[in-house]
Amino acid sequence: MKIFCRTDQQIQDQEKDVKLLQQEVEAINVSADKAVEDSEKIFTDLIRLLQKRSSDVKQQIRSQQETEVSRVKDVQEKLEQEITELKRKDAELEQLSHTEDHNQFLLNYPSLPALSESTHSSSINIRPLRHFEDVAAAVSELRDIMQDVLRDSWRNIELKVTKVDVILSEPEPKSRDEFLKYSQKVTLDPNTAHRKLFLSDGNRKVTSKLPSSSPYPDHPERFTGWSQVLSRESLTGRCYWEVEWSQGGVEVAVSYKNISRTGRLDESKLGFNDKSWNQ
Repeated sequence: MKIFCRTDQQIQDQEKDVKLLQQEVEAINVSADKAVEDSEKIFTDLIRLLQKRSSDVKQQIRSQQETEVSRVKDVQEKLEQEITELKRKDAELEQLSHTEDHNQFLLNYPSLPALSESTHSSSINIRPLRHFEDVAAAVSELRDIMQDVLRDSWRNIELKVTKVDVILSEPEPKSRDEFLKYSQKVTLDPNTAHRKLFLSDGNRKVTSKLPSSSPYPDHPERFTGWSQVLSRESLTGRCYWEVEWSQGGVEVAVSYKNISRTGRLDESKLGFNDKSWNQ
């Protein structure tokens, strides 16, 4: 009966886990669909904005084109009128030059209208063929800037996407065999060892000793107030290690690397500050 009850409870627990996993799958799908929908809307807005800017530039170019062409044609029309008038006067002078009666020539010449000086040709300054090329260069510069922005932003977007990681928690280990899956080989760092400590066995064994025989030089990471030493390895996630000791007590602790190393105050003692925890 006890076996049955335990099995029934396991079934219930696992069915509950299955439901939780199914809910997680649904949550992932809903979140992904919303992210796709929101991203598409944002990119659509960006495309619409670019299309509007493209239309604005086109409209401005065409408007300026119309203004400049009209101005040039107006000057051209006036010059053509002046040419026609000059040709007419030239024909009259030509006809008058054939007059054999000198008295008649002198009488008719003053009646010819005086030649007016052109007010256009001297002010015309034709630039090289670079009318709207600067506009294209400015748009090209904008394109290059946007490419740089998109490239940098794309790295950030990829990072945000790849950071989505559903971590399924594993059951808490209970037996030593289960703990051994998380075993961590720890070696000690001689640069952090107090001068009363001696490391051996590949820096995996520490022995208390007299400070007069210290083999360690000065080092900014060395503990000076408490007989302590840190490991070389950084511990992340779930870790397990075993410690053997004899002849006196020993304390095992975990610590951030930036714990204070000097003085006998609590700020440098393992387990007595917010930088470390001991057992």
